[in-house]
Amino acid sequence: MNSMYDMEMVRPMWEELAMAGVKPLKTPKEVDEIITRPGETTLIVVNSVCGCAAGNARPGVSLALQHNVIPDNLGTVFAGVDGEATQRARHHIGDFPPSSPSVALFKDGRLVYMLERKQIEKMSVQNIAHNLNMAFDKYCTMPGPSVSPEVFEEMYNISVADARGTN
Repeated sequence: MNSMYDMEMVRPMWEELAMAGVKPLKTPKEVDEIITRPGETTLIVVNSVCGCAAGNARPGVSLALQHNVIPDNLGTVFAGVDGEATQRARHHIGDFPPSSPSVALFKDGRLVYMLERKQIEKMSVQNIAHNLNMAFDKYCTMPGPSVSPEVFEEMYNISVADARGTN
């Protein structure tokens, strides 16, 4: 499948999640390998250029990954760029309609939590992080954060406390 978007245009959107410790997944095989790891949890972000939802989704995911417990594996596919990998991720997501951006949490290869675009569109960065953190608390055991607070601050030029609205 060919990319719908210029790779240079989407590079900053990839890099934003990569700097937070989220691995870009380019092939269906990479998607299968990360989701189906026995005994592990995996967060999959279906990234998007959609400004109305993706503009909050990426920083919301990054902020969520500053939590004290996070998924074992962090991956992202880019809708409109990595078509086959995105299709494979959506296959694992199952009954939910295609949605980008979206965030799915898997445990032992089974979907246990889903945040769809229609929800993300109505949420602030802090609400996205809070919802993901509740799912992390329920299903995950890996100590967080995914990157140091200093790296997070460099990414967004804001402290974790300020981003959470706790300052």
